[in-house]
Amino acid sequence: MQDARDLFLKANGFNVSDYSAPTFRLGVFGLALRLPNTKGRQADVPLHDLHHILTGFATDWIGEGEIGIWEIRTGCRSFAAYFLNSGGVLVGLLLSPRRILRAFHAAKGQRNLYRDSPSYDRMLQMTVGELRAYLGLSQVA
Repeated sequence: MQDARDLFLKANGFNVSDYSAPTFRLGVFGLALRLPNTKGRQADVPLHDLHHILTGFATDWIGEGEIGIWEIRTGCRSFAAYFLNSGGVLVGLLLSPRRILRAFHAAKGQRNLYRDSPSYDRMLQMTVGELRAYLGLSQVA
């Protein structure tokens, strides 16, 4: 998972230090907004990124809508996660309602890392397949 996470971060222009930075960048309509990186978001984003890897959902607007609805249906643990995922879902519904609905249906009965997971360090030592099996994930995306 650590190699997959590092490749994911590099491919998307992120790095591990972003997890604990005081702010984060959100691009909206060509504007780069700087928003506070709350403690809830700091705790959730590393797991959110692992969810992208485990589900195969992209980080474009539609992919964020898909992962957003998947995380909401499988159970968020913080206001930050619900809030940010809801925004992604709304944009995703505007751009590709079928894909968002497909992700919603795929999440039925699945679990995520917010609710029940080994330590983050332990998860990074697991393979993608081992962590997918731990959560009981079938093919999602």
